[in-house]
Amino acid sequence: MRVSVSWLREYVDLPADLPAGDLEQALVDLGIEVDSIVDLRSSVSGPLVVGQVLEIEELTGFKKPIRFCRVDVGAANGTGEPQEIVCGARNFAQGDKVVVILPGGVLPGNFAIGARKTYGRNSAGMICSAQELGLGDDHSGIIVLPEHVPASPGDDARPLVGLDDVVLELEVTPDRGYALSLRGLARELSYALGVGFQDPARREVPGATEQPAYPVEVRDPVGCDRFAARMVRGVDPTAQTPDWMRQRLTVAGIRSISLPVDITNYVMLCLGQPMHAFDADRISGPLVVRRAEAGEKLTTLDGVARTLSEEDLVICDAGLPNDLAGEDAGVPISLAAVMGGETSEVLASTTNVLFEAAHWDRATIGRTARRHKLFSEAAKRWERGVDPTLPLAALDFAVQLLVTHGAGTAGEEILDVDHVRPLSPVVLPVGLPSERIGVTYSPDRVVELLEQVGCTVVRGTDRLAEDPGEAGVAAAGGADVLTVTPPSWRPDLTDPADLVEEVVRLDGYDRVPSVLPTAPAGRGLTWQQQRRRAVARSLAERGYVEVLAHPFASPELADQLGLPADDPRRAAVRLANPLSDEEPLLRTTLLGPLLGVLKRNVGRGLRDVAIYEIGAVFHPRPGAGEPPAMGVDRRPSDAEFAAADAVVPDQPRHVAVALAGDIEPAGWWGAGRPAGWADAVEAGRTVLAAAGIPADRVEVRAAEHAPWHPGRCAAFAVDGTVVGYAGELHPAVVTALELPRRTSAMELDLDALPAATLVSGPTISTFPPALIDVALVLDESVPAAEVERALTEGAGPLLEDVRLFDVYASEQLGAGRRSLAYKLTFRAPDRTLAGEEAVAARDAAVAVVAERFGATLRGA
Repeated sequence: MRVSVSWLREYVDLPADLPAGDLEQALVDLGIEVDSIVDLRSSVSGPLVVGQVLEIEELTGFKKPIRFCRVDVGAANGTGEPQEIVCGARNFAQGDKVVVILPGGVLPGNFAIGARKTYGRNSAGMICSAQELGLGDDHSGIIVLPEHVPASPGDDARPLVGLDDVVLELEVTPDRGYALSLRGLARELSYALGVGFQDPARREVPGATEQPAYPVEVRDPVGCDRFAARMVRGVDPTAQTPDWMRQRLTVAGIRSISLPVDITNYVMLCLGQPMHAFDADRISGPLVVRRAEAGEKLTTLDGVARTLSEEDLVICDAGLPNDLAGEDAGVPISLAAVMGGETSEVLASTTNVLFEAAHWDRATIGRTARRHKLFSEAAKRWERGVDPTLPLAALDFAVQLLVTHGAGTAGEEILDVDHVRPLSPVVLPVGLPSERIGVTYSPDRVVELLEQVGCTVVRGTDRLAEDPGEAGVAAAGGADVLTVTPPSWRPDLTDPADLVEEVVRLDGYDRVPSVLPTAPAGRGLTWQQQRRRAVARSLAERGYVEVLAHPFASPELADQLGLPADDPRRAAVRLANPLSDEEPLLRTTLLGPLLGVLKRNVGRGLRDVAIYEIGAVFHPRPGAGEPPAMGVDRRPSDAEFAAADAVVPDQPRHVAVALAGDIEPAGWWGAGRPAGWADAVEAGRTVLAAAGIPADRVEVRAAEHAPWHPGRCAAFAVDGTVVGYAGELHPAVVTALELPRRTSAMELDLDALPAATLVSGPTISTFPPALIDVALVLDESVPAAEVERALTEGAGPLLEDVRLFDVYASEQLGAGRRSLAYKLTFRAPDRTLAGEEAVAARDAAVAVVAERFGATLRGA
């Protein structure tokens, strides 16, 4: 909001010598953000003077109309001779007084003015528009001073155009709609500076008359709980908006349109009450205030034809038939509290004006403005809350302005349909501000500050005794309780916390000590936290990049992943208010969102991707029902907590990886290696090792589990319990999700892993190892992990390490047969092994494999 200090001084007794910095600090202390304070006197430097146009020569032969002017600027140019200026505007004539900036002046934006030759003529200076002077957005023509302005050529033009003022640009928070007006700001500054306040709404206004100003029917008293109207007849349609009003509107960023419309905007800025002016002669019947019917149309003042919603409030002309809404419902002529319609707007020929000032439901207007993307100045105020006592004062103010400047006659009839309910009182324990803020506020000080903002405060419990439910909070303790009724302009004061905020705000935020809370002694990370960090670190060290995907999924994801009909991962929690209608479900597997991240990166040109995520998945609890309703006036009981927790979905933490492209890059050193199912399996082994699960408790076996390829999928089991899967994704899944070929993935349930057992560190032997390779021929259906397990069991304690280094298949080995080659490392902790000991251990290991799987030594 932009407002001039000179206008503000009419309603608050600001000290004449108040520095701009002190004014800014006072507003900031009140919780009103100041974007800028601009001294307009310094925004334009150099000679800015009044000029009178003596001659105009029309220049031809150019793409746009150009005028060569001789302008009398008095003695301001040092010679007294007429100033020669080239100008493109056409809204002025010979003899008009204009605003001229002479060479040496500087306009806003550091635009220096000089003398130069342009369009074949010498031009020294510029005839200025409002936009060029930083006074508004109007650049359609230059400023032409009214004939009655007492100014001579060469006089300083700053006071005549409002460049002798200081302008505040404020950012008002959504809960303080009253501050979007001169009335509200003046009242706030009177608190901060301790100066007098003159309420512009305090007027002796007549009430409603038996004969209304215009017949109106309000069919929705909830959406519109007050509707007032008054007529002004015989307005001079040629009457112009007075300069001082137009200037104030321009500073506020509002374009001058016509006298009646400008008056409604002026009253809105002054009082905070949005209004609307109808051309009474363009309304054919009574007005009806109602909700719109779905599909009704209205062309608003911006020329846009809008389709209305059933939630929109509209003002209708009942004299026009409406087949969609009924005979007496009328046709919408205004989108209530947001923007008027074209069919009833005030025109240049309007002589009879019907002013409307109403009070509308803030939530309804806010949703209407967003639905139609119409963020008008009126809607901005309505969604923040407007004082419901203002309509009659606003009408009287507007009528008097139009009568004074438009030569109209005020109608004696006044309409006032009033269904406004008073604000509910709030019970405030008198010690609550001190308890919450940490500053001692005496009861008298609390009462003083609340009464200062207009609240009515009753001490004791007399009112509660009459109606204990009215305050909404049960209280006891006599004088320790205040019953506070907020003023009509403060609908944001609804609970004790709001009143506490008012107390600390008015007493001064600077009085609140900056004391850091004492941090409680920590107990370090839990073992679950340590495990997750160890897993994340181990994956990162192996080249995986962590991502944080949104935990949302689409209903089609289960089909895209090829999940069976009875798969428990198909049962998902549906959000009541999803961020996107396309993803209304909470994920039951990390793979859906994770593969979406992989697809997005590949689509943006990243060919080799290795990513991981550690996060929660969500499994609904069948038959959990609805959670209990819990208020905010007290702490929920243990039983309520337990009932609410029983409805919350299970949220185990999983870890998942996804790979595509090359796992080892190609270069001058040779060809790269593409990522495959074995890398996904190795990632699972890495996770289990980082989680502290010993290798002898882990079993990796072939499996078939969606969404993995049935022949390239491995299951991870810990102590016989399956905790996850890894491998290459099914080709159908890759196609459905538009992923690169051979995309591989792994997902493990971290919460299903047992706690790591405390184990002693390995014994380090200083004696040399004995290295023996064995190649075993056996059926290709035998998993390599089972062979490794058998070798470990058979070799005994001398075996230090076993590693598969080659897999070979050929016709010589036979159909369905393959060779697995292992490197066996033997070492004794206390001696150097003899060759016979190592060979004996190897033979024992091979014997166990031969017994279990029918393996034979290759070449034997």
